[in-house]
Amino acid sequence: MSLKLGITIPTYTWPDMDYRMAQTVVQEYSRRTEALGFDSLTVWDHLTDAPGLYGGSWMDPLICLSAAAACTERIKLGTHILVLPLRHPVLLAKEIATLDYISGGRFFFGVGPGWSKPEFDAMGIDLRERGRRTDEILDACKLLLTEKHVSFKGEFYEFDDVTIDPMPPKYPEVWVAGGSRIPDKLSPDKPYMVKTVMQRIARHADVFTCRASGKLEWVKRDFDTVAEFLKSVGRDPATLGFGHVQATWVVDTQDPEEALRLQRPHMERMMGSNRSWDHLQECYMVGSIDQIVEKLRILENAGMEHVTLQPAGPDIEQVELIAEKIMPHFA
Repeated sequence: MSLKLGITIPTYTWPDMDYRMAQTVVQEYSRRTEALGFDSLTVWDHLTDAPGLYGGSWMDPLICLSAAAACTERIKLGTHILVLPLRHPVLLAKEIATLDYISGGRFFFGVGPGWSKPEFDAMGIDLRERGRRTDEILDACKLLLTEKHVSFKGEFYEFDDVTIDPMPPKYPEVWVAGGSRIPDKLSPDKPYMVKTVMQRIARHADVFTCRASGKLEWVKRDFDTVAEFLKSVGRDPATLGFGHVQATWVVDTQDPEEALRLQRPHMERMMGSNRSWDHLQECYMVGSIDQIVEKLRILENAGMEHVTLQPAGPDIEQVELIAEKIMPHFA
């Protein structure tokens, strides 16, 4: 099976963003991504700035995805990755149901527990609760989107006799994110797969989304670790899809040093300057076109089925370059 490529709309809050740029990023990116034959169109999620780990924030993911749905007809639409514990399950279920309907059933539900403490502080939520809240919201949303007159009592959320209308004809595909992270003092995440994340994947995921926060070889290691865990709890690993989210800036050169020179300011503008350039090179899809293709080929050979690329800038030419220079290797 060939590797499928998707595009993440660069809904990042670029320093020079104005109304025109915001409209172009969402609407023109969506139209071109579909027209060029990509498999999916997704959005990233951060509520507030994350100084040191990113240079800014992102626009609201579900609102942007709704706009993307209005600009497209066929392409799959998803959240890569919705920070679940910042949301209330009843309101979220209503938003998902609405988005599923206006997109004609194209929405997939990509989720993660988050990690940025300022976001949790702003919402009055203890970061230490993020995993338990994520699991509880997934349980509640599935009930709300598949049954009527739902009552629920959990550790964090409680409601009685709630019916979401309109109810989707089917529950959206769930993509659960996780993965090893290169250690950083500003992030609580670990350089290995955490058991609670694997339990969440085993229970809820149609697809495991390995995020771009570790080394390339760690992605395959994480997938193998999850596959072994699934076997240990009685689930066939063949029932789980394997995806990956990435950031990139494609330059039309086969000179690795020149590519890195041109990519560095774009990647640092989005990712901030706390992590070294060497660190960013380990995590993300940078280098010459041949090097990026080779990295993707390694992932494909490891069993990867889907990679979503976010350009580190609002330039629509990035979608064109990815389609012209990279996608033909995997079509």
